[in-house]
Amino acid sequence: MTLKTPQMSLKKWTKQKWRTKSGKPSVQGPEATGEVYAPSATFDSTSRGKIAAATKKKRAATRAGKQHAKHGLHKGKKR
Repeated sequence: MTLKTPQMSLKKWTKQKWRTKSGKPSVQGPEATGEVYAPSATFDSTSRGKIAAATKKKRAATRAGKQHAKHGLHKGKKR
């Protein structure tokens, strides 16, 4: 059976290793850091400045009670 495009995208997404830069939880538990949660490859290919700016936007959105933050780290990426 051939998978449809959304199914292929989801399959590829689940194979990626998603994490925070520090490796600690982003928003759950007592050690939550509020950092951006992204694939490991993103951290390897993105500058520290961009990651820091994205984390700042994520923390601000979390303080404002939002679940998602438009930090631009995933923008334009083809997976």
